[in-house]
Formats: sequence, C-alpha cells, structure tokens
Amino acid sequence: MTSRRSPLVLLDLDGTLVDSAPGITASVVTAFTAMGLPVPDAAGLRSFVGPPLPASMTAHGVAAERMSEAIGSYRRAFEDGGMWNSQVFPGIPDQLRRLRAAGATLAVATSKPEVYARPICERFGLAELVDGVYGAPLDHVPSTKATVIAHALEELPLLGVEVPPVEQILMVGDRHHDVTGAAEHGIACLGVAWGYAEPGELDDAAGLVPAVGVLADTVLAQLARH
Repeated sequence: MTSRRSPLVLLDLDGTLVDSAPGITASVVTAFTAMGLPVPDAAGLRSFVGPPLPASMTAHGVAAERMSEAIGSYRRAFEDGGMWNSQVFPGIPDQLRRLRAAGATLAVATSKPEVYARPICERFGLAELVDGVYGAPLDHVPSTKATVIAHALEELPLLGVEVPPVEQILMVGDRHHDVTGAAEHGIACLGVAWGYAEPGELDDAAGLVPAVGVLADTVLAQLARH
C-alpha cells in the first residue's frame, strides 16, 4: 500500500458527529434504576455524553465496589437498543466530504468503546466518510481521550497513512476532555457549539465552530495557520 501524507483531523463521535444523547441517557436511567440509585437530573444525564463511562459513573456517586455492576447494567441497556437511538447531526456528511476533498485524512477518535463505535459509524454511514474509527477499550481497561488519540496515531500507519507533524493534526470535539486529551499530544483542538459542553467548558480550545455548516471551513482555516 502506498503511503500518503496529509493533514489529519481527529473527530469526536458523541456530540460532534452524532446526537447520541437519547440512547446514552436512557441507558443511564436504566442502570441507575436497576441498582436502586437516585437517577441523575437532566443536566446530570446530559453530562454522561462524551466522557469515559467510569468517570461519569464515579462523578454521580457510584461506589468503586459497584462500578462493574453499574457498567454492566448500562451496557446491557445500550446493547439492547440504546446504541441505535441517535442520529447524525444534519450537514455532517457533507462537511466530511468537503474535508476529504480538500485532502485531509479523517479519523474518528472517541471515548466510546471501539466495539460500539465501529458498528455505529457503519450503521449511520460515517465509516465510509472517514479513514478510520478508533475508540476506547472496554471499560475494565483504563482509558482517557489521550490514550484513544495515541491508539489512532499508532493504528493509522497500518492503513498507509503517514501521520503528519502535530502542527498538521487537529482534534475536533465538544467536551473538555477532547481539549485536554489532544493537548497531551501537543495537538490543537477545535470545540463545536452544537455538542454537550457546559458554558465555559471549551474556553481552552483553539477556537469554536459555531455551526455544522462551517465545520470544514473552520478546520481548514485552523490547519492553514501552520
């Protein structure tokens, strides 16, 4: 396979490419109810969209000794239908096509376990618009957004992609862990305004994409600065 070198755009999945809140929050409600724990309020449920699940469970009072039970309950609900209860944000496919036409390599880099991220991207037509889909391991293996990014950067060369210098790599996401995970690799991150971030959560991002319709232009402008 011939190696190629181009700017690399790493894309978060939940809240960036896909509105996955309905399925995720419903699965959280099922898990907390099954465990007899108080169900988080609407804002608390929304906070589960994006970050690694164990971190969110801990933040909402799940004790370490019940973590496996909580995650197991969540995963059963998620696999029973929650994972399909989502939709691609309108306009995203066209923006991905524009980025690829401009010569960018695209890869999904998500904190969602890869065993779910890949079929979700396939079901919703995203897999054919990106060069790779990379996610976290299953929940018993510690993972952060930084480790997911490292995984993507290690695996892309196997597809014949020559990973460019960090100045030509850009993360795009909707939560603070996208920003901090990218920063651990010296990579800039653009935040997106249509995701699940709380006010001020993306203040440390390199910039904010205000609407889906300008995603490609904003990404290309950021890459052109280097």
